[in-house]
Amino acid sequence: MTDLTGLCPLIPIIRSIIGDSPCSALSFRDYMELCLYHDPLGYYSRDTVKVGKDGDFYTSSSIGTIMGEVLGMFIIKQAQRYDVDTPLTIVEWGGGTGRLAGHILDTVAQRSKPLYDRLTYAMVESSPFHRRLQTEQLSPHPVVQHVTPGQSYEMLENGPAIVLSNELLDAFPVHRIERKDGSLYEWFVGWSEESGKFETRLFPLAAGSRAASYIERESVPVRERQIVDVNPEAADWVKRVVSGLREGMLVTIDYGDVAEELYSAHRMQGTFLCYRKHQAFDDPYAYPGEQDMTSHVDFTACIRAGTEAGAGEWSLRTQKQFLIDEGVLELLVAHNGQDPFGPEARRNRAVRQLLVSDSMSELFKVLVQTKKR
Repeated sequence: MTDLTGLCPLIPIIRSIIGDSPCSALSFRDYMELCLYHDPLGYYSRDTVKVGKDGDFYTSSSIGTIMGEVLGMFIIKQAQRYDVDTPLTIVEWGGGTGRLAGHILDTVAQRSKPLYDRLTYAMVESSPFHRRLQTEQLSPHPVVQHVTPGQSYEMLENGPAIVLSNELLDAFPVHRIERKDGSLYEWFVGWSEESGKFETRLFPLAAGSRAASYIERESVPVRERQIVDVNPEAADWVKRVVSGLREGMLVTIDYGDVAEELYSAHRMQGTFLCYRKHQAFDDPYAYPGEQDMTSHVDFTACIRAGTEAGAGEWSLRTQKQFLIDEGVLELLVAHNGQDPFGPEARRNRAVRQLLVSDSMSELFKVLVQTKKR
């Protein structure tokens, strides 16, 4: 038996919660939330590098400055919808290190100083570690401020705003649902004394529960022996943000797809994955609190939630198509090719990687939902 308790200090805390439960088990959704957001031992609360070469995964903002530059160009274009004297608020949720925000603001400042001068850039970040990194990264930009979720919603009421999230919704905790012998079951997590690890336990899906209501509302098909990962909180978040917007748009960048693809017959094991040291695997019990845990975003549900909240326009594009549409090819630079490690060559490689990489160019989507007064 392998005892992971000394390696993963979150384990005894979760075991204690399981022990206090009447059914000696914790829903997978609650287990995932503890693993990611427990303060201070959850993955996103810990003072460790998570993104880039020294972390566990890469994001689009890790690859040069290109993603931030294109988003800055996009914001400049969208700001033309509003009066030139009207202040514009940008709210970024879950900004990580602040690298993306820095690149966006650098671009706006360089390309449209009048817009930069009337910007407020608000960061909503739950992790104290990431707030510190953002403060350091964004110190050259006085337009940046940190706000609570409640404060961010108040800001949306004041005038035109653009809300941005980059790989936020995929880290919301999910319910894992499985059909077995014709009936639906929800994954719960118990502790096995024999193996010294957490283990999956199936409980009948409770009628009227959040997961059951989501499956019914979104008409999620669950085939015999299929596992589906449902994320009601992602759609709820979209609905809250769009409802709070007086006018503006929500830009959601994440990996995922439409419901028809996510719940199709070739996805019998769902979309849940863990990442640790740039290795992907599907064991949620291997390193509790010390591995990233994600699931694909259901963009069909997000579009429906935004529409119900008043978003009269929306577009869903692959990241590749969004980048091309918004001018990424203009960022390519000519060079003589003699120095493959020079800044021009590195910049062109970053563009190419964002457009060609299978893990980002097609899998990542950009959903833009627009609300008018």
